[in-house]
Amino acid sequence: MRMAGEATWVAAAATDPALACPIAPVVDIVFSRWTTPILWTLHTHGRQRFVELQRRIDRITPKVLTQRLRQLERDGLIVRTYHPEVPPRVEYEISELGRSLAPLFAHLAKWSAEHLDEVEQARSDYDTDQAR
Repeated sequence: MRMAGEATWVAAAATDPALACPIAPVVDIVFSRWTTPILWTLHTHGRQRFVELQRRIDRITPKVLTQRLRQLERDGLIVRTYHPEVPPRVEYEISELGRSLAPLFAHLAKWSAEHLDEVEQARSDYDTDQAR
């Protein structure tokens, strides 16, 4: 059973290797190592300063957090607000475009709650079989 538009996608993917996986660019943008925790944290806790984000996202280095925040701002998924005070203050918040990912994250969280035990069991079964 094919979904609407699937036949067009399948035909295009067969002739254009770049279309073999049309969600690859989204996966590259949204699901890189630290992007998801940053977006999740901003969505959950709202506008935050750099140090607040760093405290909430365990094990991320300041350098990597800076790089990811810049990339997310460039991609339009977060908004950076500079306040010219003494000392200067910078805050980050999720943009409307970033918020539009909330249903996707909700589906993934639901899938995770329903299936991660199965994944762990499959891994355990596989590892046991490989040990024999």
